[in-house]
Amino acid sequence: MPAKDRLLTLGACCFGLFMVMLDNTVVNVALPSIQRELEAGLSGLALVLDAYILVFASLLLTAGSLGDRFGRRRVFRAGLVVFTASSALCGLAPALPALVAGRVLQAVGAAALLPSSLAILTATFPDPRERVQAIGLWSGVSAMALAAGPVVGGLLTGGLGWRWVFYVNLPVGVAAFVVAGRVVAESRDPAASRLDLPGLLLGSLGLASVTLGLIEGNQRGWGSPAIVGLLAAGALLLAGFVATEARRERPMVSPRFFRDRAFSAANLVVLLAGFALLGFVFFNTLYFQAVQGWSPLEAGLRSLPNTLAVVVTAPLAGRLASRCGYRVPVTAGLLLAAAALWALTGIEVGTPYAQLWWKLAMLGAGLGLSISPATAAGVAAMPGTQAGVASAVITTSRQVGGALGVAVLGAVAAARYGHATPEADPAAFVAGVHAAYRLAAAALAVGAVASVLFLRPRRARPGAADPQLPAEAA
Repeated sequence: MPAKDRLLTLGACCFGLFMVMLDNTVVNVALPSIQRELEAGLSGLALVLDAYILVFASLLLTAGSLGDRFGRRRVFRAGLVVFTASSALCGLAPALPALVAGRVLQAVGAAALLPSSLAILTATFPDPRERVQAIGLWSGVSAMALAAGPVVGGLLTGGLGWRWVFYVNLPVGVAAFVVAGRVVAESRDPAASRLDLPGLLLGSLGLASVTLGLIEGNQRGWGSPAIVGLLAAGALLLAGFVATEARRERPMVSPRFFRDRAFSAANLVVLLAGFALLGFVFFNTLYFQAVQGWSPLEAGLRSLPNTLAVVVTAPLAGRLASRCGYRVPVTAGLLLAAAALWALTGIEVGTPYAQLWWKLAMLGAGLGLSISPATAAGVAAMPGTQAGVASAVITTSRQVGGALGVAVLGAVAAARYGHATPEADPAAFVAGVHAAYRLAAAALAVGAVASVLFLRPRRARPGAADPQLPAEAA
């Protein structure tokens, strides 16, 4: 494939990814405006967020398997159509049920987009060094979109209204669809057998049960029968999924994936990074708006150092990984982000912004350095023919980590401030945030240890077969 077409392919995949990951966090800032216009209660607003995360996380493995079997470009373009059309439905929603339904359809399109885009890049860039840099940029765009959500949401909601949080996806989706149809080459797993229906059902239902239990745990109580039942059912379904896949000749997710220490470590790293990042975005948005009293736009602008740091460091992380191996940027980034979260445990109700911005930038730089090389390390550890499923597993790990971050860190914080709102008792809320950030910093430190012990340090040589892939994949 000509170099120009490879770059256009990279651009189409990154544009599609940006839309998908932005919708994880961009809606948070618009929730007060949605509540006023659609007269929604708190439980209804929670559905706007949770419906997207739940469906997205539960369908990722299924979408990755479908891409490997029927063609990654075909699934990618189908995902673009569904995601773009459902974004228009969300923007036009006359009432809350229509908005929630649109969010569910958005998540279906997002699940089709994400693993297929990463698998397309794996096939498009056969040279190991170029592939590491491409995946590094792809993962950096993902982290940047998550961090940019509050900024973009604040700008759009404050300037044009909450509906433009969804309308902004339309031109991006159309452009990515056109480019993908012209330059993206089709790829699939030539050895793919018929669909693994038991695996698809067990995996999707298990992930849905676990994710829903994590999302609702803080609201209903971790000891409530509903939450215990959901988590237990999810554990049983996922255990059944593992047992079923171990017996199949061509499983959807081969158990040998996790026998590779680098692949398992990469999944752990992205899970812990998602845990810390989504937890931070959740608390930081509340801190700026509910505690310090800034408007959505002002709060979003004050989050810019975090976003800009990701933008700057993510492309550098890919280059660094291609020269020094995955271990160096992942470990350094996780330790830097952990130090930033620890520094943020010193915030108080009236902390001036001059004492905050550099800590936000430090956190963004650390996550930008670590997430993209960890993702590349996980994909590189698996055969290229199964890149769709491998990327879906890694992305699922990050989504589950994000759900865990909001649920677990929220529970840790709530243990300090109880049922008081941030506006009613800001000092107690900030004390809860301190506890949450300490736990998030400890989680990132665990990820740094796993990176040092298990991620492969070898560099990819230009024009050489990738030493981390089987011969047929290289």
